[in-house]
Amino acid sequence: MSDELGLWEGVAAGWERRREFVWDVSHGVGERLVAALDPQPGETILELACGPGETGLLAARQIGSAGRLIATDFSPAMIATARRRSQQLGLDNVEHRVMDAQAIDLADGSVDGVLCRWGYMLMPDPAAALAETCRVLRPGGRLAFSVWADARSNPWGSAIARAAIEFGFVDAPDPDAPGPFRLGDVERVHGLVASAGFEPAEITDVPVVWRYADFAEYWAVSGDLSSSLNTLRGKLSAAEFAKAQERAESMLRPFVSDEGLAIPGLCRNVLTRRG
Repeated sequence: MSDELGLWEGVAAGWERRREFVWDVSHGVGERLVAALDPQPGETILELACGPGETGLLAARQIGSAGRLIATDFSPAMIATARRRSQQLGLDNVEHRVMDAQAIDLADGSVDGVLCRWGYMLMPDPAAALAETCRVLRPGGRLAFSVWADARSNPWGSAIARAAIEFGFVDAPDPDAPGPFRLGDVERVHGLVASAGFEPAEITDVPVVWRYADFAEYWAVSGDLSSSLNTLRGKLSAAEFAKAQERAESMLRPFVSDEGLAIPGLCRNVLTRRG
C-alpha cells in the first residue's frame, strides 16, 4: 500500500464518523456543484474522489432509475463508506468502484457528466487526472468540481501547519505537492482546465463556515479528517506537537464567540465542458 493510500485508509473511519458534520458545513458546496452540473434523468454521472459520497448521491436522485452514478475513490475504505450511505438511502442506481482518477477505468466518451468535490488538488498529478476526465466525457459533457482557495483564506485547515512552520519544526511545503490548498490560484485552475481539453471554466467563490463548540472539538474533528495533521503528528516530538497545537489555538482565537468557534473558509466551484 502506498503511503498516500495508507493515510486516506487511516482517516476513512473518521470521515464516516463525521459525515453529518462535514455535510452541515459543506452542503452549499455540494448542492451548487450538482446544480451546476444539472444531471438529467437517464444520464451516466461519474464521481471522482467520492469520499463518503454525499455530493454524488444528490446527483443519483436526479438521474433516476434509468440513470447511473459511478461513485469512485482510490481508497477502498472510502468506497465502503459511500456504499453504506447509498444503501441507507435505498438508492439502487449507484455503482461503487475503487478507481484512480489519473487512470480512469472507463471507455472514451462513456459518461455525460463528472463531479469531484475536493479531489483534484490532492492527486499527485491533477493535470493527468483532468485529461483522463476529459477523455471519458462525451463531447459537450460537463465537469463540475471544487477546490479550496489559498491557505490564508482557510485558517480552519492551515493553522496547525502554519504554527509548525513558524517554529521551524517543519519546512514550508512544496507548493505543488498534493494538499488542500494546492489549487488556490484561480489562474492555475484555468490553465489546467484548458490544457486538459476543456472549454473556458466558470469559477464561483463559495464561502463556508466551520462551526465547533470550542477548540477541543475543532482538534478532535481535525484529527478524524486530516491525513496531513496525522502526518505532522508523526514527524514532531510530543513537545513540539503540543507547542504547535497551542500556537494554532491562539491563531484561531479571533474566531471565538459566545456561540463557540466559527472559522471561515473559501471554496471555489468550477464548471466546464469537454470541447
